[in-house]
Amino acid sequence: MRILFAGGGTGGHLYPGIAIARAVQRLRPDIKPFFIGARRGIEPDVLPGTGYPHLLLDLHPLYRRDVWNNWRTAVGMITAWGAIGRLMKEERPALVVGTGGYAAVATLAYAVAHAIPMVEQTGDALPSLTARLFSRWAREVYLSFPESALHLRARSPDALVDTGAPIEPPPHSRPERAAALQAWRLPPDAQVVLVYGGSQGSAAINNAVRAWVQGGLPNRVHLIWGTGRKTFDQYSSIESDRVCVRAYLSPIADAYAASDLAVTRAGTSTVAELMAWNIPSVLVPLPTAAADHQTLNAVALEQAGAAIHLPQAKLSATTLSATVNATLSDAARMDGLKRAAARRARPNAAAEIARRIVALL
Repeated sequence: MRILFAGGGTGGHLYPGIAIARAVQRLRPDIKPFFIGARRGIEPDVLPGTGYPHLLLDLHPLYRRDVWNNWRTAVGMITAWGAIGRLMKEERPALVVGTGGYAAVATLAYAVAHAIPMVEQTGDALPSLTARLFSRWAREVYLSFPESALHLRARSPDALVDTGAPIEPPPHSRPERAAALQAWRLPPDAQVVLVYGGSQGSAAINNAVRAWVQGGLPNRVHLIWGTGRKTFDQYSSIESDRVCVRAYLSPIADAYAASDLAVTRAGTSTVAELMAWNIPSVLVPLPTAAADHQTLNAVALEQAGAAIHLPQAKLSATTLSATVNATLSDAARMDGLKRAAARRARPNAAAEIARRIVALL
């Protein structure tokens, strides 16, 4: 039995599908996941390593400035339609799972036109245009943020399911904090701030952190800092006994286990992991994200009491230092942030989505 997973372009669209596919196969080894993605996304780098068969389509984005290039978008969709049709004729799938991106648009449109059952997984507090467009046809829509239900038209209220974002959950036996601190060569009484802006890093966050460090960290405050691979050389010299600088934090479990507070972007997978580990966070949304969805994620979590929203326009060494210091020094606030993060946590989202998919089949 084949299930098609359609989506990609970014990790936020691809990795949830991979997590769900693995969870489905744990329940039903006879199910064969097949991925449909785009050649211009991260799929060519990621999917071969998963072992899943896949089809990569020659898709183009909508060109909002260079509108004359939208002929490429139209041609890409037409050729994608034909390629998807040939794949469907080889073996009609039992279900299509859409996770967002241009590959999901083409595949979900084909599924609707040919009455193939479909479900969606949405990633942000403001669902993507793809999610909003196809939600009315989906058997179920799995929400990373319950707030996103306000923006979706579903076949019934029961079709909108608050599962949380599918992520790699914390291990059943979480690393002990003392052992994690020792692994990072940090003292037992350290107040640890985890900083990262994703695999590519964030220049705005990195520059603010560098200026903060150069101005002097408060007593007991130590940093675990993931700069991003491309910019690591710019910041590696700041490494010290109080600042651990890494290009990329993988595996990240020991960093999470050692951390008291995190300073990160507000992408869905990032905040889902922070909630699952019950880590208080200062969220600096990427202002250029599509439809400013990271800001809506940060606002939703701040309103839930699970995070602090610090807009990039207000980010500096001074504001970062003041925010971190005020939070770490307020035990009641730290406890409130942890408890609210725990309430928002959905560490077993992938398994829950997999159970529901198997039930639909």
